[in-house]
Amino acid sequence: MAKITYIEHNGTEHVVEVANGLTVMEGARDNNIPGIEADCGGACACSTCHVYVDPSWVEKLPAKDDMEEDMLDFAFEPDPERSRLTCQLKVSDALDGLIVQMPEKQI
Repeated sequence: MAKITYIEHNGTEHVVEVANGLTVMEGARDNNIPGIEADCGGACACSTCHVYVDPSWVEKLPAKDDMEEDMLDFAFEPDPERSRLTCQLKVSDALDGLIVQMPEKQI
């Protein structure tokens, strides 16, 4: 399990434990975290699970693959360094303490 902090655009924090093997997106969905829509259900076919990763975590995450990079082009105000799609982040013990912030809106 990993404890993940999801921060809404308005600053409201949600700290939840997410089981290893799920994605950060599934953790948000399963815990009714507002701000992550996940319209495609995790198929990396939309950008509605876009978040900004806390700067201290950017280098600790696996690199984005080409498909994620392409989908981020459709996200609301993507940040070249911090933007990630939560459907592409697999939860493991290594993600314990991860902090992500939702954008103002999802497209």
